[in-house]
Parts: sequence; structure tokens; C-alpha cells
Amino acid sequence: MNKTKQLSKTMEKRGAVIVSSAQFAEFIASGYVTLDKCPEIVTACHEIANLIASMTIRLMSNTENGDIRIENELSRKVDIYPHRYMTRHVWMEAIIMNLLLYGKGNSIVLPVTRDGLLDELLPVDPSSVSFINKTNDSYKIMINGQIFDPSEVIHLAYNPDPHYPYQGRGLTVYARDIAENLKQASATTKAFMSSKYMPSVVVKVDGLTDEFASEEGRRRLTKQYLETSQAGEPWMIPAGLLEVEQIKPLSIADLAIDKTVELDKKTVASIVGVPGFVLGVGSYNADEWNHFINDKVHGIAQLVEQAFTKTLLINPKWYFEFSMHSLHAYNLKDTADVFGNLYTKGLVTGNEVRARLSLPYKDGLDELMLLENYIPLAQSGDQAKLNGGN
Repeated sequence: MNKTKQLSKTMEKRGAVIVSSAQFAEFIASGYVTLDKCPEIVTACHEIANLIASMTIRLMSNTENGDIRIENELSRKVDIYPHRYMTRHVWMEAIIMNLLLYGKGNSIVLPVTRDGLLDELLPVDPSSVSFINKTNDSYKIMINGQIFDPSEVIHLAYNPDPHYPYQGRGLTVYARDIAENLKQASATTKAFMSSKYMPSVVVKVDGLTDEFASEEGRRRLTKQYLETSQAGEPWMIPAGLLEVEQIKPLSIADLAIDKTVELDKKTVASIVGVPGFVLGVGSYNADEWNHFINDKVHGIAQLVEQAFTKTLLINPKWYFEFSMHSLHAYNLKDTADVFGNLYTKGLVTGNEVRARLSLPYKDGLDELMLLENYIPLAQSGDQAKLNGGN
């Protein structure tokens, strides 16, 4: 008889060993994961969308004395009530999320008119949009089977396609593999934490005992020798019948999943363009936050400004602009110091300073003042000491 088979047969007769091994099939994540199903990527994109949605959209005009803000029905339509069923914040957030994530780099807004006037701005479901008749310099947009010229809709494109620059590609090209890694890490952690194959004690039992032959007998052995009436009470087991060995199961740290996830989160943050602490990696840094606002958020905000200006405005001197200053990480003391100095130099009014500090309007503070006893700027040359007086 073969020695291996003989040894196996002998072990079957003499004894049995209860061992633990993980079922690795449970650890494998199956199927392709889309970017909108990856929590880290959705969180990063939502942070950008929420910030842009929180800014005021101003209608501006070029003048000989500088740019001024225009307040009319068009500015109110875009900044206050662009859609009958959505607040302006939700409306803009939907547009940006389509741009970065759901629309794969493309977000379409359909202007709806009534009696020749702009009635509402409708964010279009990305699944109903397709691009047709594409060449290097022209294309058409199909929405639910209806064909539109690009001049008839607001088309925002992010990360231009190298072959069709007017069409965006979004984050798909860069973040697909990272999304797969994060899904696998999540599946591994879930399977590992819920697996029943992680015992802390292995018990070797003499295979010739009658009790070991049935499940009921094994329960009777466990109750007789391994269960105690009080916590911490020692086990009393017969020598040769049972052998108990304590083992240390693997932990998440042993699998190094946390390090892999941290690295992948940093990669996601880098690809999307958000600070690492937005995804829970690292600690908050004001300088890093301000760079994020000035770089990534400002860049996408300009994309929206230019697309809306190009499609909605006829007057060549008008343009849309976001108010970026509200997003910077400046504390109250810094703001008070900066605008307080501007006030004493006659560059801003008292009410402009109060507005920056979220204080209510106050009568008598709409005139530029100068430090010399805070007299009106226009009267600073009328002081007696400047005309030979004391």
C-alpha cells in the first residue's frame, strides 16, 4: 500500500484534529464597480460640488470704472430660483456631480423658455444624453432622442477628450483601478470580520472515543470538559483524551489592509484634487485647504461661469462670476484685521467691514473714512493744520 494512503488511513482510525482555515473565496470582490459606487470617490466629488453650490452666482458687467454687479430678473433666476422643484444649492450640486461623476465629465443644462423669456434651467439626466455626428470641430447632442445644437444647451465638459476636445472624460480613466482596489479592501474586511473560521482555541480529540462519532457526542464532550460554571474557572480534562492549544487569529493589521486603504485614499484625493483630510487621511491644514479652493474649486467654478456666460448672455460686457472669498479658511480675527486696516485707509466703508463680519447694516457707515479722526475722505484736505493753522 502507498505510504501516504496508509498514513492517512491510520490517522482516520486513531484521531482527528479540528483546524481553522479561511475560505478565501469569501474575500474576493466580484464584478466591476462603477465610480459612483465607490464611497471615497463620491465623497471627494460631493465636497467639490457642495462648495461650488454654496457660492453666490453674480451677474457682472464691465464698465469704464471697473466691473460692477448687476441685479435684475436674469441674475435672480440663475442665483435664486433656477428650477421650480429645486433650491439653487441642490440645482448646482446636481450639475457639478453630473460633471465630475455621473456624466463622465459632461453635464448638460437645458434652458427652457416661455414667451421668449428664460423660464428655468433643467439639469439633464446623464443617461439620456449622447453625442452624435462627432468630428474634430463639430458635434450634436441627443437628449431622449431629440437632437440639439450645442448652442441650444449649456454643455459643461471636464477633462477634455484628446480626440473630441469639446467632450469631457471625467475621472473614469484615472480612478477605475483605485475604485476596484477600495472595493476589494472593503470586501476583504467584511468577509474577514464576519468569518466563522477564526477560532482562538484548537482542541485535539482522540478519534476512538464514542462521543466524537456524532454531533451530539461532541457537544457532550464540550459541555463535560470545556464548559465551566464561572468565568475564569480552569478546565479539568483527562490526559490523552483532549489536547488544548491556544492560537492567535489574524487581525486586520496583520493583513495590512489599513495601510493599503490609506494609500488608495491618498491616491483618490490626488486624482480628484481634494485635500487628504477630506477622506479621513491626515489632519486639517488651512494652507492646504486654501490651495484647494484657489486651484481645484476655482478651476471648476470658472468652467461653470464661462459655460453659462457663453450660452445665456448676449451682452458682450456681461458675465457670470462666483463669489470665491466665502470659501477661504480665514478666522474672524484675520478678517477683522485686514478689513479694519482697509477701513482706516479709506479703501472700504464701515458697512463693507460689517458685512464681512456678518454684522447687520448700520446707518452712517456708507462713507469712506480716513484715520485722521475718522473724517470723511473727501474732507481730509480741509484740515486747518494743512492750511497753516494749528
